[in-house]
Amino acid sequence: MAEVKLRDIVKVYGRHVSVRGIDLEIADREFVVFVGPSGCGKSTTLRMIAGLETISHGELTIGGTVMNDVPSRQRGVAMVFQSYALYPHMNVRQNMSFGLRLARLSKDEIARRVAKAVDVLELGPYLDRRPSQLSGGQRQRVAMGRAIVREPQVFLFDEPLSNLDAKLRNQMRIEIKRLQRALNVTTIYVTHDQVEAMTLADRIVVMKDGAIAQTGTPTEIFENPADQFVASFIGAPAMNFFSGELVPADGGLAFSGGSFTLPVVASSFKNLAAGQRVIGGLRPEDIVPVGHGMPPQNALPLQGEVVLSEMLGNETQLLMRVGSAEASVRMQQPRPVVIGERLAISINIDRFHLFDPANGKSLRAR
Repeated sequence: MAEVKLRDIVKVYGRHVSVRGIDLEIADREFVVFVGPSGCGKSTTLRMIAGLETISHGELTIGGTVMNDVPSRQRGVAMVFQSYALYPHMNVRQNMSFGLRLARLSKDEIARRVAKAVDVLELGPYLDRRPSQLSGGQRQRVAMGRAIVREPQVFLFDEPLSNLDAKLRNQMRIEIKRLQRALNVTTIYVTHDQVEAMTLADRIVVMKDGAIAQTGTPTEIFENPADQFVASFIGAPAMNFFSGELVPADGGLAFSGGSFTLPVVASSFKNLAAGQRVIGGLRPEDIVPVGHGMPPQNALPLQGEVVLSEMLGNETQLLMRVGSAEASVRMQQPRPVVIGERLAISINIDRFHLFDPANGKSLRAR
């Protein structure tokens, strides 16, 4: 079993606290992705798990064994770096087997492990090539192969796709997911790219300022963000936010943002009161131009004016002015639009979010 448990993990550099009391349990064979902006502590946390950084406070266990003072090479982990970290003077076969030779494994065992990794990653045609003769995607596969041959308890990936172009990143995401399923190994992956997090993870850990902002499945994180930061970080384009207050309406409450008044489904929220200041949130796909997407069942019809338009082939992303506010809108079944054109839109009332302006916390009932 390769469960990874972090208990109140802290990392301090001088007077700067980089990681602030991380508590997390990662199940055996689970694929967990740490995501967050640069400087949020996600790579530092990964490096503490790997043994490349000391733990200032707290306890780390892997497979039930406390690892705080165990050297990196004895932790049963293998790490794939952003920079590939391949030896330029060695060919692919030599790069993949180098660590095993240092560990003094038998030639037969080394050959078996390398052959297995070569088969999984389809590296057969490149075994005699040096890194300079490989593409970025091929180098990344060699780096993964070097990790695979160690037969670790835990795979660690530190932003492995950052150096690749968009097409290769898409291909390598598929490769990494396929690899994890084939090897059935606990995997911890760090990225700043929320698309990678959403597509790869069994569970996402969103980090901010050295702490965990929210943990959950991709669906949970997207549908029920814990606060305004998570709501803005996960999803592209980002969620739209509107300042407003709650007002009495038809025996219940409504959100009044100056630009529009939107009925509030009271059962979806907690601790609401008339006169309360709130931040309203709507994802771009929940503002639907009439005739250009699945109309919401519980909708508020409005008019909006096109400010900007971006044609992306399968969809058009619009910036629209709704009253005095501006909002990002996704138009499916795309068509050309003209700046200044007025469009009828439907707002999905059921998917409206409310946040506390004082602390950014979601007011949804959880």
